[in-house]
Parts: sequence; structure tokens; C-alpha cells
Amino acid sequence: MYGRDFTSVLDLTPEELERTLDVALGIKRDGSGPLLAGRHLALLFEKPSLRTRMSFEVAMSRLGGRAIYLNDHEVRMGDREPVRDVARVLSRMVDGIASRTFAHSTLTELAEWASVPVVNALSDGEHPCQALADLLTLRERFGSLRGVHLTYLGEGNNVAISLAYASMLAGMHFTCASPEGYGLPDEVIAQASTLSGGGSVRQLFDPHEAVRGAAAVYTDVWASMGEEHLLASRLEAFGPFKMDAAVMASAPADALVMHDLPAHRGEEISDDVIESEHSVVFDQAENRLHAQQAILLQLMSRPQ
Repeated sequence: MYGRDFTSVLDLTPEELERTLDVALGIKRDGSGPLLAGRHLALLFEKPSLRTRMSFEVAMSRLGGRAIYLNDHEVRMGDREPVRDVARVLSRMVDGIASRTFAHSTLTELAEWASVPVVNALSDGEHPCQALADLLTLRERFGSLRGVHLTYLGEGNNVAISLAYASMLAGMHFTCASPEGYGLPDEVIAQASTLSGGGSVRQLFDPHEAVRGAAAVYTDVWASMGEEHLLASRLEAFGPFKMDAAVMASAPADALVMHDLPAHRGEEISDDVIESEHSVVFDQAENRLHAQQAILLQLMSRPQ
């Protein structure tokens, strides 16, 4: 994987996904050492962040390298100067770029013009680093991902899309349950169906049906960052999909509770559910660090 971009889960084969999780588990268990000593990663962020920024900065530090944070106010990519110029300038100075953008097209343009690996730290199209952390969390709990049933409640957004693709590659069964008109895009379901790995993806519109038999139930905010103005119009449609005791009563009693954070407690998830003994949301948050170390190590470490 050295020198490649990671802008989508689709950049991985089933074997590469499994190997990345193996590397992440090894790093979490044994540590990593300064395997990226002298390497620099630019963090090019259009959106504010807690988990993403911290996990990338600590990941590079633990690997012996350094992360350099650039916010949108400083760079104003696409305004102050073209994306292609930013990509080429940074490529002369750093060994990799992790970018957190609004438009996925900005990310793909960065990758097109950069001569160093570009990592998707979140875009409106996908959140692949989050999906890796989520699968790492499930693998720690279940030992194997094959056949694990993951149900996602909410909009078929960037997180749901990455989870759908990752589930297919890992041999998992992924169910997205959404209000009518808010499900996974048809083209995503079609794309997922072409992937190898032995998994499955389905779209349902009844949250109670969707969580039956689920090993883990996942939710996300009802309006993503930058779309907060849409929340008021969504509250009625999304209300039945709130991850609360009533919905979870239709799931197995030991189903894991998942959320990528930050959570709007009382909206998409109730406080009692997110704080329950089955909640792994903070495991997910921690695993961003380990999964991203594995990705950075494979993309930025020159083969011996």
C-alpha cells in the first residue's frame, strides 16, 4: 500500500482491509516504535475536530513522525489558492496529507495533484478512517468479523456509506434503517453489491425490523456538521429511529451500542443507551488512533 491514497474504503481489497486490522491490533497490543521517524503529515482541515485531529497527531507522534495542523482560516483552499496548487506545494514539504473536507470532490482533487499519499479524514462522501476504527472495535469483541450483523439507524450519510463498503469487504451483514427518502443512495448499494468479501448490504425503513438479530446497533447525528440548519425539518421523520430503550428492546439483549461521536444525547440516542453496559462508543473513539497508525504506517513507510 506504500505511496497510495486512502480516500475511500473502496481503495482497499478484502485482504488489505484484514491486514490493516491485523496491523492495528498488533500496534494496540505491542506499540509501534518510531517507524515513521523523520516523516511529516499535513493535517489540512476545513472542519473543526476533536477525535480526528487528536488521533492523527498522536498517531504520528507514536510512530516517530510529526503532524502539522493547517486550518481552513489559514489555507482557505480553493479560495486563497487552487486546490491543485495546495496539493503540489505540500507534496514538496511533507510525506503525506490527511484532509478533512466538506466536498468529497476537494479530496479527490487533492489526491489527483498530490505526489504523496492523501488520506480521507472525513468528507461528505465517506468517512473511511471511522469505518476502520469501527470494524477494529467489532473484531476485538467478536474475534472475527465474518457473519457479524451490524445495523445502522439514521441517514445513509458518509459514515453509513463507508460502513456499507467495509462490511461487504469484511464478510459482514450491514443493514441501514432510515426514514423514507434518507436511505443509502441507490448507486452506493449497487457499488457495494459488486464488491468481493462475502458480505451483504440492505436498506430498510423500519427500525424495529432492522435491529432484530443485530450484533451491534450504530447511530449518528441527524444533521451532519454544516447541515445543522436541516435538523428542525428532520426531527419528525427521524424520531422513530432514535436509538432508545424502545428501539433497543427489538434487538438482542447483548447487542453492542455504537456511535461515532459527537453525540447529540436526547436526539439520535438516549442517554441511558449510550451509557449502558453494552456501549462501545469510547472504544470506537480510541480505536481511531490505532487504525490510523496502521493506515499511515502502510502508506508512508517505505518497503524494506
